[in-house]
Amino acid sequence: MSENLGRGVYLYAVTSGGEPPRDLRGVMDGPVRTVSCGGLVAHVSDVPLDRFGEEPLRRSLEDLDWVEGVARAHHRVVEALAAAGPTAPVRLVTVYTGEEQVRDLLDRRHDDFAEILSHVAGRREWGVKAYLRRDTPPPSPAPAAAAAAAAGGDSPGMAYLRRKKESLRGREDLWRAAAERAELLHAELGQVAVASRRHRPQDPQLSGRSESMVLNGAYLVDPAREEEFAAVLGGFRDRFLDVELTGPWAPYSFTSIDLGAGRAGGVR
Repeated sequence: MSENLGRGVYLYAVTSGGEPPRDLRGVMDGPVRTVSCGGLVAHVSDVPLDRFGEEPLRRSLEDLDWVEGVARAHHRVVEALAAAGPTAPVRLVTVYTGEEQVRDLLDRRHDDFAEILSHVAGRREWGVKAYLRRDTPPPSPAPAAAAAAAAGGDSPGMAYLRRKKESLRGREDLWRAAAERAELLHAELGQVAVASRRHRPQDPQLSGRSESMVLNGAYLVDPAREEEFAAVLGGFRDRFLDVELTGPWAPYSFTSIDLGAGRAGGVR
């Protein structure tokens, strides 16, 4: 296949039917259209292979501004589809060389997609992030250490080392207490949700917050239980945790299906 000629087919998501919203446009402002097979509908648009072919794509993925633009367009399409009905998003930058490959995918993985769509139908994904509170006071010094300090038994050097040790112990105790609270929060939210996933904590550059993240969870929730879900969160906003609710989102965390690609999608 020549990497500098032709067009590929960019796949956003699979649904159980319907047309994309009118005038919906995706990556590189391409109009979104459908490819159908066996009662499933793939939502796609055309992209140039001189940018989305295998070799050019490796270079493009090193350009963070380019990746951000593609991601925004991808998610815009997925959110529009999810607002209309059950949707199974696929990984970012999943590109096929033609519609026949897309139909083959829908045929081969029909049961997998159908199961996912049935699982997420009528439900929404919510995200919960919990951070160690920046203003949480450290624990009081140990009684023995406090008594020694009061008696003036420490030299200046020993006093410094003692304070350093107590400070470290205080941070460790705070982290441990917050982590235990986060575990309990995740468990209680999971009892309300239909399904839950725990993602890796985000780096401060991604979260936009300097506090340590101790929980990055995703929860698939029935609308009838969303008030109960929110009530659980209210009980965990305390001296240890700052809890943040995001969403609702398209069910990205609960529609994972291995399409045989490498990192960040790729050309099939």
